[in-house]
Amino acid sequence: MAKLSKKAKMLAEKFDAEAFYSIDEALKALKEVASKKFDETVEVAMNLGVDPRHADQMVRGMVSLPAGTGKEMKVAVFAKGDKADEALKAGADKVGAEDLMEDMQAGNIDYDRVIATPDMMGVVGRLGKVLGPKGLMPNPKLGTVTPNVAQAVKDAKGGQVEFRVEKQGIIHSGIGKLSFTEAQLKQNFEALTQAIVKAKPSGSKGKYVKKVTLTSTMGPGLKIDTAELEGA
Repeated sequence: MAKLSKKAKMLAEKFDAEAFYSIDEALKALKEVASKKFDETVEVAMNLGVDPRHADQMVRGMVSLPAGTGKEMKVAVFAKGDKADEALKAGADKVGAEDLMEDMQAGNIDYDRVIATPDMMGVVGRLGKVLGPKGLMPNPKLGTVTPNVAQAVKDAKGGQVEFRVEKQGIIHSGIGKLSFTEAQLKQNFEALTQAIVKAKPSGSKGKYVKKVTLTSTMGPGLKIDTAELEGA
């Protein structure tokens, strides 16, 4: 049996892996054991009663976190002319058309969000095999294919995150940094979980939210009482 590190042993002794915590209790606990070496990311994992292999059980969407993410989002935009200028003024990191497509085909896809104007989808469509597996393909349902590229860039830079259920029926998402106040993290937690609850697909039967866990990069995984989730 592998020997536990000092921190792992301390966490095992301090926290009950089977206990349920309120969001306030969990956030306070994570802050108490925070690393002194770097600003940890706070993450939520939600186990849902869905099978994403079926189209009517897919859960995916966008939500703006009130306190932001604490992360600098790198955004690329496919646009031409005035729309390209608007995207640049809004803070896009890279704007282009065929040149941007070729750059991405060459492997330069270090972006957190890719946005496109509708008229550029003929170009972007050629990047399906490149952007698709990374979850970066622009999608009108998510607001990343839009004529209003300036607003889409501002949303991405301002704390908007995408959530998408994985094959195992789990959604993972960061909600900020441990340097955020507990009130800010709670706001972000509530915004994310409420958006996921509202996105319940028509094909989901029975219990939708099965389990919610809150953790930080180096912290313990704490089970959250699902009774705290509005509408769950």
